[in-house]
Amino acid sequence: MKVKLLHVLTVCLVTLTVLSPGLVVFSVVWGRHTELVKTQNLDCEYKKSSADNATLSPQAASTNSSSYQASIPDSDRNCVHQMLTAAEQYKLAAILQWFILLTPIFVGLGIIVYDRYLVYRAAVLQEKIEMLERLWQQSIEQ
Repeated sequence: MKVKLLHVLTVCLVTLTVLSPGLVVFSVVWGRHTELVKTQNLDCEYKKSSADNATLSPQAASTNSSSYQASIPDSDRNCVHQMLTAAEQYKLAAILQWFILLTPIFVGLGIIVYDRYLVYRAAVLQEKIEMLERLWQQSIEQ
């Protein structure tokens, strides 16, 4: 059993060694992506605040007020859609990252727990066999 445990730990270590560069690259790329999304969100907020300032000024209200008012809801919808999409991507990436990290751990633990279960079942079976042998010996002696 110790040999099997050693093999499982070796496989887990090799798997972690093989996957760790990928996880590091993924975390760096994800960090850059979050910075990009934050910049896009700031751009949306800037456009929204500049649009609000433009609607408050009397000169903008007198010139092309109907066409400007029609474009404001579209930009608001785009910003809201971008923010929702970014939030969904963050959740999906976090779930994916945890899945990639925890899958080898759970597989290793599952193998160890199953091995322990097999040892337990073998011990129970051995006890039953010994009890039956004792009963058989008692019946022969009588």
